[in-house]
Amino acid sequence: MTTILNLDASVRKERSLTKALSKEFVSQWREKFPEDKFIYRDIGLNPPAFISEDWIAAVSTPREERTDEQKLKVAPSDELISEVAKADILVVSTPMYNYGMPAPLKAWFDQVIRIDETFTFDLDRGDFPLEPVYSGKTMVLLCSFGEFGFGENGIRATMNHLSPHIRTASRYLGVSDHHEINIEYQEFGGNTHERSIKDAYAVLPKIIEEISRKHN
Repeated sequence: MTTILNLDASVRKERSLTKALSKEFVSQWREKFPEDKFIYRDIGLNPPAFISEDWIAAVSTPREERTDEQKLKVAPSDELISEVAKADILVVSTPMYNYGMPAPLKAWFDQVIRIDETFTFDLDRGDFPLEPVYSGKTMVLLCSFGEFGFGENGIRATMNHLSPHIRTASRYLGVSDHHEINIEYQEFGGNTHERSIKDAYAVLPKIIEEISRKHN
């Protein structure tokens, strides 16, 4: 049985392209694999807290030495990390905001990437002392862009601080296999945008088939 952690990062309640694409991915997966387990979080509407100096102090304190206040401070992070630990596949849907992550998604990454929880740190490893605790996870990243050309060699490739950031950060959650589907031209509208939406949905069955060969 495969466990999928599904995160939606758009702050929209409705009219969200990424939430709709995410919902369709989940629907198609459930149809093929009804026994699989899903964990869902709408972090756009229910965002994790931003980390703070008190939070850093709490997570840096050994578990057995934490005060009751520190335990309460760390508890939401522990819960989010437990969901990552259970997941074989992470389905993350997110729009690009100001050429990067929405604040709720950045807050989620800050809560779940923690030393001795999702990664270890050892200076004996030389120039690369960080190593992920988990491994073998797959990420499906579903993005929407107001403009276009953010892919490799695209005219706005250097302006894409969304998907490259997510790919880098997700390594420390044990993700080694990445798939990305993008909807572009949202601010342009018209036939070009509609074609981009259609193309994104058309890719879903192929991605599901490819991933399922690894995880089912």
